[in-house]
Amino acid sequence: MKVLPVEIRTHTALHVVKGAVVKVLGESAKWTASTYVKGSRGVLTVKFDRKPTPEEIAGIERLANEKVKENAPVMVYELPRDEAEKRFGEDMYDLFSIPPEVTTLNVVVVEGWNVNACNKEHTRTTGEIGEIKIRKVRFRRGRGLLEISFDVLD
Repeated sequence: MKVLPVEIRTHTALHVVKGAVVKVLGESAKWTASTYVKGSRGVLTVKFDRKPTPEEIAGIERLANEKVKENAPVMVYELPRDEAEKRFGEDMYDLFSIPPEVTTLNVVVVEGWNVNACNKEHTRTTGEIGEIKIRKVRFRRGRGLLEISFDVLD
């Protein structure tokens, strides 16, 4: 089996962590404010109103790793923007906008877990990611932002 570049695995992990965040913290945590990937390190920042409890953080990590172990397919659909919006609605978007001149979107779908317009490269399955380890969680009260830093391990 071809070993994928670590950035691809880490980027796909953002989608898995995001799904786990919404499952544990609820729909009010569904809006991504920013993402960052460098090597095996990733940071997901979502709009949220409080710092999660240690139990919630542990639950996010556990659910994310369960999704990795499931080896679920990571589907990418290339669709005209209007068709993507009809099919997936506003949930595929983040707080940072996609310029209006972009007329074709790649929509990443981990069925029942995460749907996101995304132009990056992804693994074919969640099992190719590797273990996800949450390193640090920081709540920025003034901005209403929750930053979740994680590592992808082999």
